[in-house]
Amino acid sequence: MQYKRLIVDEIASRINEPRRFIQIVIGPRQTGKTTAVTQALESYAHKHVFSEATKGESDADWLRAQWYRARQLCKEPAAEALLVIDEVQYVPNWSAVVKTLWDEDSRGGIRLKVLLTGSSATLIQEGLNESLAGRFELIHSTHWSYEECHQAFDCSLEDFLFYGGYPGAMPLREDDARWLRYMRTSIIEPSIANDALLLGDVRKPELMRRLFEIGAPYSGQEISYRKLLGQLDDRGNAATIAHYLHLLDAAGILCGLPKYDPKMLREKASSPRLLVHNTALMTASYGRRRRKLLEEPDLRGRLVESAVGAYLINRSHIEGFQVYWWRDGADEVDFVIASEDDIIAIEVKSGRVKSTKGLTRFIVENPSARPLVIGSSDCTLESFLSGEIDLWE
Repeated sequence: MQYKRLIVDEIASRINEPRRFIQIVIGPRQTGKTTAVTQALESYAHKHVFSEATKGESDADWLRAQWYRARQLCKEPAAEALLVIDEVQYVPNWSAVVKTLWDEDSRGGIRLKVLLTGSSATLIQEGLNESLAGRFELIHSTHWSYEECHQAFDCSLEDFLFYGGYPGAMPLREDDARWLRYMRTSIIEPSIANDALLLGDVRKPELMRRLFEIGAPYSGQEISYRKLLGQLDDRGNAATIAHYLHLLDAAGILCGLPKYDPKMLREKASSPRLLVHNTALMTASYGRRRRKLLEEPDLRGRLVESAVGAYLINRSHIEGFQVYWWRDGADEVDFVIASEDDIIAIEVKSGRVKSTKGLTRFIVENPSARPLVIGSSDCTLESFLSGEIDLWE
């Protein structure tokens, strides 16, 4: 039986509600958006049209044609139907077309529901908030968690740390070389070429690719923009690097966590702590040297911290909190998460010898914050990544 994520129930609930909003399923490449939608459609009792947009081939006229096809299913009195457009980002100016057609249906009383899917990198644009403002709801398809991979693929914690949580790659873990080829050709390159490069002004595509190649192995570490520039062949400038890092973050593959500062005055200028959104990306970036991530304590520590950070980022998309890190001099805290008035300082014990002075100092300076030590007897790494720990208790 095919594994069903919780997002399937959420999608099914939305498409079975009365027509209110356009539903948009967004998330990084290869997280199972199309599969989830297909599974949710099994619960929909009315007729539907499912069409997939194709890069370079689907245009505004194609989108209108799919919409008119679906409208035909609503001809009978009180009839309703559902239109699903998969990978809608490949349709130029899609948001303006959708706005016009949706508003026509609203004025005409046509009971056509609409569900769109696409990568978060290409959907989070001005058109989404301007053309479709007030007309849509987002459903986030995040990277797979350890608990999901364990249930679906019977993977161990070690497997999850090393191979990450891409459902298409997970069955290939018995053939390490094949897994690596899949990661490079089916996930990393398309995420950059088809997602990040389409989101914003990228004048130096090779510089962005090089930024990912250099940045992913540094996951879990602070690295200054100056140091990044020093390792890039085509150096550009710090503003360009920061912009490209933002686009890689929007594509769901690599981000730079800002330092926590209650006044938020130094966040923009601070050195980022690089973090992959999925540990598979870090492992793949090491190529033939990737086994060192499990064998060398320091590298394993970075891998564990990256898994915790990726988990927090995924939860933040759904729960709406912010993820930071903190350092002042030699004192450091791995992660700081903030939601309204709640602050949690997180230290990750990953087998490396680490001082907890930073955590103690942070709590002293921020009395309202709560400490959380992952890897302790009260919060094991496995229980945390399994979602058994209530962050906002």
